Amino acid sequence: MPAAVLKLHQMILKSLDDDKAEEIVSIELAGKSSIADYLVIASGRSSRQVSAIAEHLVERISRETGRKVRAEGKAVGDWVLIDTGDIVVHIFRPEVRSFYNLEKMWGGAAIPEPAAA
Repeated sequence: MPAAVLKLHQMILKSLDDDKAEEIVSIELAGKSSIADYLVIASGRSSRQVSAIAEHLVERISRETGRKVRAEGKAVGDWVLIDTGDIVVHIFRPEVRSFYNLEKMWGGAAIPEPAAA
């Protein structure tokens, strides 16, 4: 795994943790899919929190890496998808996350270590 991808992954996990996202899960996709190296899934308690977590993450990635990232769903706040190219992030309200159950679809998940500062 390239060092830049690992650094981006840690930054994403730290940003989600800093913004009080819940049930943060990271699934390594290398060898499973060519869409990305990691799939990160997290929850916010409300539509407002989901949107805020997503907005902060997009701003942080742009500021710290210079990458332009795409985000879909921020206006509604039920499910926001952020595509960084190497890592796909899904931020859900709990009810929506339970309905789609992406963790099960991707064959299990590994809960990451707390992000380092």
